[in-house]
Amino acid sequence: MSESELRLLRESIRTALEDLSSPTAVREQMASDQGWDPRTWRRLCRELGIAGLAVREDDGGSGFSLTELGVVFEEAGRTLLCAPLMATAGLTIPLLQVLGDEATNKRYLPGLCDGTTVGAVVTSDEFGRSVLEGALVRADMTGGTPTLTGTAGFVIDGASADLILLPARTEDGIAVFAVDTQAPGVTKVPLVSLDQTRRQATVTFAKASATRLSEGDATAAFVRALDIARTLLAAEQAGGASRCLDMAVAYAKTRVQFGRPIGSFQALKQKLADVLIQVESAKSAAEAGVQAAALVLDPSAVVRIPGLPDLPTVAAVAQLYCSEAYVTVAADTIQIHGGIGFTWEHDAHLYYKRAWGSREMLGRPEEHIERLSELLGSEVS
Repeated sequence: MSESELRLLRESIRTALEDLSSPTAVREQMASDQGWDPRTWRRLCRELGIAGLAVREDDGGSGFSLTELGVVFEEAGRTLLCAPLMATAGLTIPLLQVLGDEATNKRYLPGLCDGTTVGAVVTSDEFGRSVLEGALVRADMTGGTPTLTGTAGFVIDGASADLILLPARTEDGIAVFAVDTQAPGVTKVPLVSLDQTRRQATVTFAKASATRLSEGDATAAFVRALDIARTLLAAEQAGGASRCLDMAVAYAKTRVQFGRPIGSFQALKQKLADVLIQVESAKSAAEAGVQAAALVLDPSAVVRIPGLPDLPTVAAVAQLYCSEAYVTVAADTIQIHGGIGFTWEHDAHLYYKRAWGSREMLGRPEEHIERLSELLGSEVS
């Protein structure tokens, strides 16, 4: 898309989410048993095509790139959209695309794109460690159908997912499997988490039947898909931070103290200026990450930032910066609002909880720092 078309896309998504993901709607959905409204999700998928925006038309998508999907994630972050957007469009679909099996994509992508199938991906073990470094689910390949045994923790939208993709250990390395959550041997237990706008669950597999989606060792493909998800999460975080800034500025203009708006005091001006710098920097980092990810899925994609480093480096930088920036900006927003910012009735605490929850999702900042050290060290050597 051209810049003008991207702007129109952003305006369309923002207008739709202001209605479908208003503060009232968010509070209603986060208090529901499922945590999101299936009718709203299907409407977003069918009328705006948000889940399949970066999927080929032959596979049920809209045929655009991750650049356009990044806009959707940013706008979803602004409104705290309660929906399986990250689980389905941020994790499940990119993993299927990276694996690249045509038959598998034809089987799963259309349903994921039109909202009739909710996907989830296991990224952590039951103790919260990265799934590739923790306790992997075990795959038994001796029978006619593979079966899985083990426990996965903190699965995003795992309790409401119809399809779960996960890496499991086999004799020839790590393979990716697909599991129908209605199959015998699959148990989903919702977790009580800090961020009520994004549900998580523990999923236990007790000799659950599965379909193998990859040949050989799929570790590299799984890591690549996680990097794509990290760039989309960064876009969501940048959007949330941007909305926090808007709330803080609006309050500073209207709250009067000592006979003048508090935004006229130098100390608050400086704090808001610092917040603005963090928000704009987060947007830049997220945009670079999404464009690097777009090139991985489609080498012919249009790149608006020349000279981008490779995806692992850009994804680590985007997550490192956007995670920290969102938490800081959300905390400053509460502080700027004073007493009202600490109340349940105000939305500031919802953004603060989303900021902390997303900070822990796909690797903590210290993990991204360690990874960057390894990546940049290998380049130097």
